[in-house]
Amino acid sequence: MRNLKTFRALALATLLATTASAGSAGAVDISLLRFFGECNTEYGTVTDISKANGECGIITVLTNKFNAENTLGAKVVTQTVEWGAYYDQLTATYSTGNIPDVAVMHASVMPNFSGRDLLTPLSGPLKELGIPSDDFVPAALKNATANGEIYALPFDLHALLFHVNMDLMKQANMANPDGSPMLPKSADELIAQGKKFKEATGKPFIASESQSAEGMMVRFFDTLMWQQGVDVVSADGKAASIDTPEGLNAAKLISAIYSEGLANPALDYPGSEQAFLNGEAGILLNGTWGVDNYDSQAKSGKAALKSYRVANVPQLFANQKVWADSHMWVIPKDENRSAEKTKAAEAFLKFLYDNNYEWSRTGHLSVRQSVLDSAAFKALPHRNEFAATATNATALPQVQNQRAVYNAMITDLNAMWLTGTEPQAALSAMQAGVERVLRRNR
Repeated sequence: MRNLKTFRALALATLLATTASAGSAGAVDISLLRFFGECNTEYGTVTDISKANGECGIITVLTNKFNAENTLGAKVVTQTVEWGAYYDQLTATYSTGNIPDVAVMHASVMPNFSGRDLLTPLSGPLKELGIPSDDFVPAALKNATANGEIYALPFDLHALLFHVNMDLMKQANMANPDGSPMLPKSADELIAQGKKFKEATGKPFIASESQSAEGMMVRFFDTLMWQQGVDVVSADGKAASIDTPEGLNAAKLISAIYSEGLANPALDYPGSEQAFLNGEAGILLNGTWGVDNYDSQAKSGKAALKSYRVANVPQLFANQKVWADSHMWVIPKDENRSAEKTKAAEAFLKFLYDNNYEWSRTGHLSVRQSVLDSAAFKALPHRNEFAATATNATALPQVQNQRAVYNAMITDLNAMWLTGTEPQAALSAMQAGVERVLRRNR
């Protein structure tokens, strides 16, 4: 009888302890707002992360895995928003009251939210969760910090890259003995190589999004400016340095890429990717996020692309710099959020931090130094080919309305190849447009 009483007492104690533990972060649903596309048809029930590929696949399976394995009974309910409308919809939730518990956010957009006190400070919670801030690479931690407070969990550094079709490069006699692509070391050499490539293959040297609001060439323009030691926007966000001699160098180079027929101006973003996969261009100008997909496509044997390499955007001027941004996770501020939801949201952030390596399989650079140093990361395909990107990554300063600055540049830069605008006229228009944004900020 004594043993039975003891057993019952222990069982009751265990039940009470379990209930108390669950109550601290309870069996609650937490809402996740994100982009990255929707792929539930393929990954909706998958929890084995090794079976996931690409941004959408990996974040979907990570979410499924958290829901299946967390001991809190918490469930992440995902709402996917199309990229172009994402930040407008996130902003609208503060008015409707349907504020998500976790949301993805670009570092370039965070000042718009942190500056208006719309994000939950995370310095304390991250420390309590056992997430050491010194494990984040400096650039990522800087992106997530404003006025000495951490407002986001950094998730990646993503930057512009050259994705290369080595079969076409070899056809143009532009491959080095070690199998790497022969890339230009100056602006003039880029045009010369492009002409050589086109003559040898009959195909454009470069594929790039050239039609839509993606603004791939704006990212290349920013890269060329930083390579010349000029900041597009000053650190204090008060001045722009676009209509400058360095700006003219960058604009003339980009204009020549199109006027010399080295890139197809009719390509939108999906079209540029498809042209590259179809073997219709030597180099795709796109970001780190494509590495996993292009590598998989090349290995599948189904694409015309067979021999795929990756390269840092080459140094064409004095400095080795490249445009970059970061994906981060935030907890939008909501005074009505329960303690249970908050704890569950924080637990999801800790899970994402613990699984940062899995996200880096997309091609994005990990923000954790411990992951970057790991054998597993170094063994991922092509990582050694663009390892320097982590050091060269450069971003606009943390000022309000970075996206508005970006958008102000797109139309006027694109006009060089879409309507024949001269480089100097395009520069003057970009300068004026960005200055209008900066005046609004002040």
